[in-house]
Amino acid sequence: MGGLILGSAIGSFISRQQTITQTITRTVTVTKTPAQLVKTRKFKAAWIYVGPIGDYGWTYEHDQGRKVVERVLGPKGLNVISETSYRESVPEDRVSKVIEDFISQDYDIIFTTSFGYMDATNEAAKRHPDRIFAHCSGYKRLAPNIATYFAEAYLAYYLNGIMAGAITKTNKIGYVAAHLIPEVIRHINAFTIGVREVNPKAEVYVVRIGAWYNPPKAREAAEALIAQGVDVLAFTEDSPTVLQVAEAYQNKGI
Repeated sequence: MGGLILGSAIGSFISRQQTITQTITRTVTVTKTPAQLVKTRKFKAAWIYVGPIGDYGWTYEHDQGRKVVERVLGPKGLNVISETSYRESVPEDRVSKVIEDFISQDYDIIFTTSFGYMDATNEAAKRHPDRIFAHCSGYKRLAPNIATYFAEAYLAYYLNGIMAGAITKTNKIGYVAAHLIPEVIRHINAFTIGVREVNPKAEVYVVRIGAWYNPPKAREAAEALIAQGVDVLAFTEDSPTVLQVAEAYQNKGI
């Protein structure tokens, strides 16, 4: 503001000295602030889940997040989000169709919450530059309207590994893994580093079940590990099955 006042004063002085009359025409463009835009535009947000919302794991927690968004940003909150929706238990080869279904219903923001949705999400982002996509656990961002996100869960796995290494009596620790993809390998590595921080003699045995949510396979893997002498179990899969198996064996005194 001080610069504008000073500039006006200098201009006025020169004009008087040279007795030159000047006419200045300005075009002023009025833009809306973000707050004003929020008041004039509300968004619809959708979530696509790889498992059921009742898995008490990955999908359950994502849906809890959706409910927070609805409560805080929805009509009863800041009123930024007009509507949320979700589709559960969507196979990877069906996610493209589900994305297009949401877009046909005028959803503005779409969260795809599984690693295997990565390519389909990027392709959809390129097809629909006017929509926003957020993909969980992926590493590809092939369009300006796609974001990736993930929690630093490996830190918790490292701490879990320290505890596992400290309490094992057989020096055999089992890990039930859904898939051997970057995020899961990161968890296994962090867990194993934690184990060996306190127990260099301990070994970690990994069984891949090939599914994010398959309780029978998770149970089979956990029991197979126990049969090999494993006395501590960890996992990256979306059901509470491994915990249930461990609890059942503990109650039996095994």
